[in-house]
Amino acid sequence: MNPVLLAIIKAAVVVFFNLNLVALMVYLERKLVGRIQHRVGPNRAGPFGLLQPMADIVKLILKEDVTPRGADRWIYGLAPILAATLAFIGYAPIPFGPPGWQVADINVGLLYMLMISSLTVYGVMLGGWASNSKYSLLGALRSSAQMISYELGLAGAVVAVVMVSGTLDLRSIVDDFQAQGGLGWLPGWNIASPLLWPSFIVFSICAYAELNRVPFDLPEAEGELGAGFHTEYSSGRFAMFFMAEYAGLATMSALAVTLYFGGWSGLGWFDLDRLPAWLGWYSTIAPTVIFFTKQMVFMVGAIWVRATLPRMRYDQLMNLGWKVLIPVATANLVALALFEAASQRWF
Repeated sequence: MNPVLLAIIKAAVVVFFNLNLVALMVYLERKLVGRIQHRVGPNRAGPFGLLQPMADIVKLILKEDVTPRGADRWIYGLAPILAATLAFIGYAPIPFGPPGWQVADINVGLLYMLMISSLTVYGVMLGGWASNSKYSLLGALRSSAQMISYELGLAGAVVAVVMVSGTLDLRSIVDDFQAQGGLGWLPGWNIASPLLWPSFIVFSICAYAELNRVPFDLPEAEGELGAGFHTEYSSGRFAMFFMAEYAGLATMSALAVTLYFGGWSGLGWFDLDRLPAWLGWYSTIAPTVIFFTKQMVFMVGAIWVRATLPRMRYDQLMNLGWKVLIPVATANLVALALFEAASQRWF
């Protein structure tokens, strides 16, 4: 098949899957948060409320699309499109299965994802500024300051994985089991290396902050700013910001699985190469199922965090980023460098 056509088909499949995943996560989040807070959750639209995401889509489509007086119309309309587009294209280099199960095989895929995650703040900033609303502008300013502080910690956590694996290629990080830490029963999973535990903790916290998820959702802060940067948005434009948040959560969860939890690989005792020939189809599908199962675990964890933790004060958020996460990530890099130097010197 023509490589360009094949890439387009892969991209369409991944976007379709992520759109359905967004709908699933909206329903799942409402149900789980409802249960945690001793509520039922959505139960009117369809059996068990399963059609609630569809009802939300119809409602948003039928709502009036309002543009505030004095807003910059072009940038006001561009901001949600930019936010949603960046959230989806960030998934491109993620290897979610054997060779070929990837939209774009980029040898610097990790660098590409860091670049995309850095650009996502522009959708929020442009939307907040172009709305001509003081609440939206305050949300945009909060998001930009938050992004700068937590981007450094996230980069430090990712560099730790690069130091262990020796590559920026996401597929190589998963494939090269010898370069990843292991304890025998988890070969090929970086999380099995104690030296990368601080990196994983910093990565998880910074990912929540970059996605504006609770307890770091200060750019929205309904109690203070109405809805923050998207206060003035309605109809389809608000839906794009809504999709961008959940698509970004899916991308960050997939990146965490790739960097720390072996990607599509199973546990140490689960070796696809030992399967009989007549189960060849299974050896192709099973890795992808394993990958998306791990991804869903991370996304459900984000829902659990939202239902459990309160929103932080803004000064606490900034102190955590600059005074805790960045020093921890830096100290982890130094420890890894000393360990690597000692290994080469004595072993």
